[in-house]
Order: sequence, then C-alpha cells, then structure tokens
Amino acid sequence: MSASASFDARDLARIAIFAALIVVLGTVAVPLPGGVPVTAQSLAVMLAGVVLGARRASFAVLIVLVLAAVGLPVLSGGRGGLGVFLGPTAGYLIGWVVGAFVIGLIVRQKAGGPAWWRIVLGTVVGGIGVIYLFGIPVQAWVTGVDLPTTLLASAVFLPGDLLKVAVATVLTRALWRAYPRAFGAPARSEVEAREPADARA
Repeated sequence: MSASASFDARDLARIAIFAALIVVLGTVAVPLPGGVPVTAQSLAVMLAGVVLGARRASFAVLIVLVLAAVGLPVLSGGRGGLGVFLGPTAGYLIGWVVGAFVIGLIVRQKAGGPAWWRIVLGTVVGGIGVIYLFGIPVQAWVTGVDLPTTLLASAVFLPGDLLKVAVATVLTRALWRAYPRAFGAPARSEVEAREPADARA
C-alpha cells in the first residue's frame, strides 16, 4: 500500500506543512567544530512528532531527507545532496526519523489534547535521546574522534535542545487550545453535531 493510500488528503496537507517547517527552520545555522551545526530543525521534528503522531511525523521527515538526497538545499545552511548522508550529521538525520516516530508514540497514546508531561517526556526521549543515540556514534566514526570525546563535545547542544523542549511544549499546548484540528482532531462544532441531542441537553 502506498503512503498516499494510507493517508487522506488532510493528512497529506499536514505532513507537507511540517516538512516545509523543517526546511524553513534550517535556513539559519550556526556552525560548530565537529561539523554539526546548531539549528532549529530539531524543534520542527519535535513539533511534527507531537502534532502529527508517529507515522505521519516520520513520513514528514522522510520527505525532507528525500528532497535532500536529490540535491535540494533543504537542510541546515542550505545543504543537500547525497554527500550529507556521508558526513558527520548523517546519524542525526536518521535519528530525526526514528525520534519523530518515538515522540509520536509517547505523546499521542491517548485521544484528546496532549498532556504537558507527555510532551516533555516525548521530546526529551525522542527529540534528544534518540537523535543523540544515532547521531553521536556516527559523528565519532566519520570524524575519527573517539566516542567519549565526541559525547562530551556534544554536551554543548544540550541546553539548546532542552530549550526546544520547553518551546515545543508551550507551542503545542497553545496550538491545541486554538486549533485542535491541526492534530487531526475534529473541531468542537463537528463533535457537537455528531452527539445525540439528548447527550447535549
């Protein structure tokens, strides 16, 4: 079954929006020693996981990676091409896919609005832990630096990533209150229209 067959038109629109958000948040990047820049793209990955859920979020990330693979400058600093999958950031890119999936699994376990603690837990585990788990070993291997040194050097990203967790939590709760349909939930008017008249009495 194709992806388009498993997602309806509304799903595909939401996926496209978050794929575009990942690209947009990569337009500004701060290069650091080690070849892995500071960028806001991982914030977009966190938001995709929380808002879209596991499957749709990972598909949104995959779209960005496919665009990068064909040479479009969609990654941080306008990078693209197959070379990015051979560089020090390759593990982080793969970690985005898995991380977005894990975030969705943790945050979207129950119907209704995502609880703030699930957002924090999901984005810390999936948006930081999983991405680091894939990214740091590959970075060490590509750069030829031993793993403990690379792990220590990667600590520079942690404060910024924790700030992204806080931002993702605040934005997600605000978005749920303002527009729950972004999460695939029906509008309140649609829910009320489906309820029996005696249930609304």
